[in-house]
Amino acid sequence: MRVTVRPAHDLDARDMAAILSEVIAIGGTTAITGRITPEDIRDWMRRAPGSSAWHVAETERGEIVGFQWIAPGAEYLPPEAAEIATFAKPGRQGLGIGSKLFEATARAARALGYGWINANIRADNGGGLIYYQSRGFEDYGRITGYRMADGQVVDKILKRYDLR
Repeated sequence: MRVTVRPAHDLDARDMAAILSEVIAIGGTTAITGRITPEDIRDWMRRAPGSSAWHVAETERGEIVGFQWIAPGAEYLPPEAAEIATFAKPGRQGLGIGSKLFEATARAARALGYGWINANIRADNGGGLIYYQSRGFEDYGRITGYRMADGQVVDKILKRYDLR
């Protein structure tokens, strides 16, 4: 399967919401809870114009198999840090999707003037921890007892990727 990466646009929101909804339903990898709609995705994409970047990975048949974004970080991050999120269609992990997405995202982060990228990963998400580690992210902190919207409490590992 050949996968290419391109900037995401509004018409991708349905496929992106479907992927994220499936990931949420499976559980154990994201702190995002609840139902995600295409309008939610479009709203997120519009939140930080000029300081965020969204990419999708698609097959030669046009099937969206993953997506990744960076945006200005949470309140605990300095302005030179972007927050990252990555989602691959369940059953399609391990096919190079994440690698290709990150190549495009890192280029975009540099072009947007960010100095580093923050990954905020559930401590029980082994696949996510391995993914970011394999991209060169390094542990720098931990959030203990994070309460998700559904009431579940998890720890989160903070990882950093320096762009300079």
